[in-house]
Amino acid sequence: MDVWPGEPLPLGATWDGEGTNFSLSSETAERVELCLFDDDDVETRIEVGERTSFNWHCYLPGVGPGQRYGYRVHGPYEPERGLRFNPCKLLIDPYAKAIEGPIDFAAAHVLPYVPGDEDADLYADDEDDADAIPKCVVADQSFNWEDVRPPDASWSEAIIYELHVKGFTQANELVPEELRGTYAGLASEPVVDYLHSLGVTAVELLPIHHFVDEPHLIEKGLTNYWGYSSIGYLAPHALYAATGRRGAQVAEFKGLVKALHRAGIAVILDVVFNHTAEGNHLGPMLAFRGIDNPSYYRLSAKDPRYYVDFTGTGNSLNSPHPNVLRLIMDSLRYFVTECHVDGFRFDLASTLAREEHDVDRRSGFFDIIHQDPTLSRVELIAEPWDVGEGGHQVGNFPVLWAEWNGPYRDVMRDFWRGQARAGDFTQRFAGSADLYENDGRSPSASVNFVTAHDGFTLNDLVSYDEKHNEANGEDNRDGSDDNRSWNCGVEGATDDPRVNELRARQQRNLLATLLLSQGVPMLVAGDERRRTQGGNNNAYCQDNETSWLDWSPNDDAQEQTEFVRRLIALRRNHPVFRRSTFLAGRADEAGLPDAWWFRPDGRKMIRRDWEAVGGLRIGVFLNGRAIGERTRRGEPVMDDSFILLFNSHHEAASFILPPRRFGMTWTLELTTVDPLAPPASYPARAVVELEARSLVVLRRAS
Repeated sequence: MDVWPGEPLPLGATWDGEGTNFSLSSETAERVELCLFDDDDVETRIEVGERTSFNWHCYLPGVGPGQRYGYRVHGPYEPERGLRFNPCKLLIDPYAKAIEGPIDFAAAHVLPYVPGDEDADLYADDEDDADAIPKCVVADQSFNWEDVRPPDASWSEAIIYELHVKGFTQANELVPEELRGTYAGLASEPVVDYLHSLGVTAVELLPIHHFVDEPHLIEKGLTNYWGYSSIGYLAPHALYAATGRRGAQVAEFKGLVKALHRAGIAVILDVVFNHTAEGNHLGPMLAFRGIDNPSYYRLSAKDPRYYVDFTGTGNSLNSPHPNVLRLIMDSLRYFVTECHVDGFRFDLASTLAREEHDVDRRSGFFDIIHQDPTLSRVELIAEPWDVGEGGHQVGNFPVLWAEWNGPYRDVMRDFWRGQARAGDFTQRFAGSADLYENDGRSPSASVNFVTAHDGFTLNDLVSYDEKHNEANGEDNRDGSDDNRSWNCGVEGATDDPRVNELRARQQRNLLATLLLSQGVPMLVAGDERRRTQGGNNNAYCQDNETSWLDWSPNDDAQEQTEFVRRLIALRRNHPVFRRSTFLAGRADEAGLPDAWWFRPDGRKMIRRDWEAVGGLRIGVFLNGRAIGERTRRGEPVMDDSFILLFNSHHEAASFILPPRRFGMTWTLELTTVDPLAPPASYPARAVVELEARSLVVLRRAS
């Protein structure tokens, strides 16, 4: 086989129509072998003799899409120095655009050492593991986008829908059986039509970077369902492909993005750049550890045999290192430029902002993203915490970044179980100006949510006081104990109609609060259908009916779905619920403020009212004539005005509406007590009766 010198950049395997350039970065390697595999798994090793600026490279004429490959990297195996080279272990290319499948743990020993005593990892294993390691695949990047463009909508108008590629369609009988649980299934007409009819503007996909299962889950007969165990940052996960795993997954993923964009729905990827699937010093050797361990990972300064762990997974990627930072940026750019995705949610983002130890908002990670002409224009969402010291950084990410607002989740859960402080509730409902205003951000910096993939579903949040994670095989020790849930009087499923009615109302309360708050709402797939996980609040390893959406006909699910559609339409049609600037008491031409908070007696809230804790009764006037913003064409943004009445108390409440200057007549827009309530009209200063634990929305008619 002819071997040409090739080029050091780009990294990875790049087909040019006549052959493929291979390039791998390692500062500490002594030799690199490129390993080609045919369909019978016969291996051909090629010495990579060229090395330019730590990039090992060659060009193979005649080699093209579909070629399977991996690497063997030579160097010292000296864990005490942080070096763990072992050429007996086949390695995945960090820049592979396609990886063909899972690890076959039964086929070979993938640890770089022989398990034994506590010092076993100090001695290299000599068993070849090529049979166990999934092969990388040279991919054809060509794709016909048919001039389909990404949606052009303001971020303040976004409504995010968090979903799992497999779980969303695996049990959907409207999707052809061979497509269920795949990119193609998610792109199918019935699914896209459902998303479009729901009204969401963006889907946030749980990790689709190629990931692998951890050995301890395999031993229990479980898998890593969520996918927060990445090993290939430029490769779409192969097991989500219906059309094949020899590179076809790339085109299939692009087809998903294209189908969603055609429907006006943006695509946001949940990305895991804080750690990899290789675990701690006793974990498997799959890629980074055997290519350049001290560059890719944060190692203990006192003992580089061990890994610094800010993530709770055993390792932390060394994001300040130039090679790691380049990998992260190249992955992000690839998915934007080649796959047309619209943004990213960064898992445990505080880890990426750490320099030597502390989280630093002036870190190189932020600097490079902000200066990048491509990445600075897409949506950037931080999960603003990690498990390390000082890792909780809600409100501290820089301009251009939105954040998952954990305090919003906690306060809204507390409010509807009767345990919140009034001032905290109003602050979160109004967009969390205390967190985001001072550094120049807007309410849309706050990604509001009451549930997410981790934790209780919305249905379980009002059905369980305690987690029930026994199926995870950890004796119910895993998962958070801080759920802020309330089971409405009975733990778990019940036939009691009063309990079930209250649970349905509490779900509507939380949904209405979420979708009418200032900021960007995130709804979790299935919450609109009252999906349950049976009280499991950490279903990361449940690739089964526990996690999959149940699409079977159900009157309760349909009723709640229609209620969510109605709420989303209300939000999308009325900019007063999705302001681009914070409420500040600005008045309209009639002297009415942009917002006015009041008590059940119709009077303005005073200091002691803001400090009240428990079952709260709060009203707010939202002035559609005092938004103070302009459209893209410079026209003033004007809207209807609304009154929202909240009663989180266990007893009914009577509210007196504000005086005539706020509005002469008010009409009922919705009530969480009865989604099908008939029209009603109320004059100024009228008394509006609210049942216990309910919410009412009124629109100004005159």
